[in-house]
Order: sequence, then C-alpha cells, then structure tokens
Amino acid sequence: MSKKVVLAFSGGLDTSFCVKYLKEEKGLEVYSALGNTGGFSDEELEIIEKGAFSLGVEDHVNLDVTGLYYRNCIRYMIYGNVLKNNTYPLSVSSERIFQAMAIVDYARKIGAKYIAHGSTGAGNDQIRFDLTFQILAPEIEIITPIRDLTLSREDEIEYLKARGVNKDWTKMAYSINKGIWGTSVGGKETLTTDQNLPEEAYPSQLQKEGSEDMVLTFNKGELSAVNGEQFANPVDAIRKVETLGSAYAIGRDTHVGDTIIGIKGRVGFEAAGPMMIIKAHHLLEKHTLTKWQLYWKEQLGNWYGMLLHEAQYLEPVMRDIEAFLEHSQTNVSGDVILKLHPYRFELVGIRSEHDLMNSGFGDYGEVNKEWDGDDVKGFTKLMSNYLKIFNKVNGFGVETGGEG
Repeated sequence: MSKKVVLAFSGGLDTSFCVKYLKEEKGLEVYSALGNTGGFSDEELEIIEKGAFSLGVEDHVNLDVTGLYYRNCIRYMIYGNVLKNNTYPLSVSSERIFQAMAIVDYARKIGAKYIAHGSTGAGNDQIRFDLTFQILAPEIEIITPIRDLTLSREDEIEYLKARGVNKDWTKMAYSINKGIWGTSVGGKETLTTDQNLPEEAYPSQLQKEGSEDMVLTFNKGELSAVNGEQFANPVDAIRKVETLGSAYAIGRDTHVGDTIIGIKGRVGFEAAGPMMIIKAHHLLEKHTLTKWQLYWKEQLGNWYGMLLHEAQYLEPVMRDIEAFLEHSQTNVSGDVILKLHPYRFELVGIRSEHDLMNSGFGDYGEVNKEWDGDDVKGFTKLMSNYLKIFNKVNGFGVETGGEG
C-alpha cells in the first residue's frame, strides 16, 4: 500500500512542522509541493526547496500555476474590480483553489494515497483546500496535522527545536503568504481588534520619497503597458506595477471580514500592484461604460468575489459571471494616469478613444450642446408624472415644510 503523502508546502512554520510530523509520527513518505502563484523569486524558490530537503522530504516540486491563475481568475477580478468589503483584493483567497488543483494533479501523477496541508482549524484556507480536494480527488485521503492537533505556533516551534531543526524563529512571528496578487500578513496584532501590524511585519519596506507619475494602459480591460513599456504577458505587467508601487510601500491595509466558518477575521496585507490596477481600471470604466453596465458589473463583481472567497470557484455560475464580465470589457481601453507617493497613490485621469465624457454632447455643469431648455422642461415634466400620480393618490410620504 502506498505511503506517499503530498504536502502543500510553503516553507513556513506550519508546513515545516507537517513534514516532521508526517514522517515521524505517521510513518509516511513526504513529497512537498509548492503551488507557486507568482509570489516567489528564483532565489526564494531555491531556499524553500533546500529547506524542504533538509527537513527530510522524499522529493520537492515547484508547481508554477501563475499563468493559469491569471488567465482563469485574476483577469476576472480586474474586470469585476473585486475588493472584498471594499478593501481586500482577495490576494490569498483566490489563489488557494489553483494551488489545490495543481497539488491534486501532482498527487495523482506520483500515485499518492494522501494529501496534507498545514491550515489551522480557525481559518478559511482549510475549507478551500478540503473542498477542492474532495471535489476533484475524493479517493485521496486528506491529512491536516495543525488543525487536528489544535497547535499554537509556539507548540510547533518547540516540536521542531526538539528534533534539531534550527531556524531564525523570530522571522516566523508572522504568517506571510506571497502571490502575484498580493501578500497577506498575519500576526499577534491581527488577532486583536485595536492593534495594527508594525512596519517591520511587511515584507516590502519604504524605499522612495517624493512622488512620480505612472501610466497604466489597458486593452479591453487587460493591462498591456506600464509607462509606455508594452508587455505581451499581463503577468509581467502586473509585476512591473508591483515593483514600482511597493517601493513607495503602497497597498497596505487590514481586512476585516466574515470567514467561511462563521467567525469574524482580521488579516493584514500589502498589494501595491492589485490596488493600483483595480482602481485605475475602475476609473477607466467610469469613463467608457454606461451607467447600467457599471451597475450590473458592480453587482456581479461583488458576487464573484464573495463566491471566490468562499471556495466556490468550481460552481458553474462562476463561468456565467465570467462571460458577462469579459463581454463588458469591449470598450475598456486607454491610459490611466496615477501619481505615486509614500504609502498612497492618486488617480489623476484617463485618455481613451472610448471616453464617453468627451462625446461633444455637453460639458457637465457648463454647456448643453445637443438639447435646449425646452427639451429639459418637457423631459422633467414627463419624468415627474408617476410621482405626481402616486403622491396625489396617497399623499406625501415625507414632511414637506409649512406650519408645524
């Protein structure tokens, strides 16, 4: 009988513990797999691989799903301007499903009987991994040491120390998850409701002062150029924006929301690229879409983000929403000008041949060119008819002044 277990591995404290536990307590052959969603440099990947082997894994693989993740998810989050609770760009929430799908494929490839992950029993990731594994690979058993043993980070550190694992444990005071669509940061402060993460908790530190302009170019809703530099691959364009923005420590915030398991949760994040891209894209849409396109996009974008956050990526309605979002981008092309400052950015304006504000019909608050005063009088009279009828029949539903 196979004793192979594929461990979703990040190189952090939880998954380091899992390697030792699965080997020594469960007697399993551990194959570590990193689902890379674009947040690691080649040097970081090499360090993680060496760390996995030093812990005793049979083999380690880097499963790069960045392109798939962008094509099948990130671009729809941009189209939908998805920000959970108007704050969080779903940095980790969205990537877990793609990591899980890649791990299922790898587990089948090597004939593993088990899949393991290091999620706790108090967060969303356990649902995202478990649900995806159960749907795509019901025949593979799931093992979750951290959740089942209800371990604290201090418990895990002591366990590893006792087995001769020597690391800079101070660097593991914060749980950091990196991907191309942002980095989440959890620590003791995010377990409270009145404290914020300290400066040193964020992986990217402030490097630039002053300000500079940035121009993002979109073609049918997809980012295609940054400051005039064209990118054939939108993933490279996102990385460019992230590099420029993170130098100003842009995109930091704390997300507070409802978890899948019903409790409130708090997590810090930094996402310079996603925040600037989403806000720039939304501004371009305000100029190029009709009011009803904007309205229904907002509704469906919110639903798409909520379902994605709650591990429902494989629900067929997601493909229906994606079809709507993609079709809505037909005229969303042009430049968006931003100004970058330390810790913040401004949206300056846009240039687009599809700009409905430059239609020539009129200048808001200034000049009407395609209608006259009589047109407005007639329009307003007809527009008021249904309200006149209602209030004549039922009386005014609000206080209208007069003697009290």
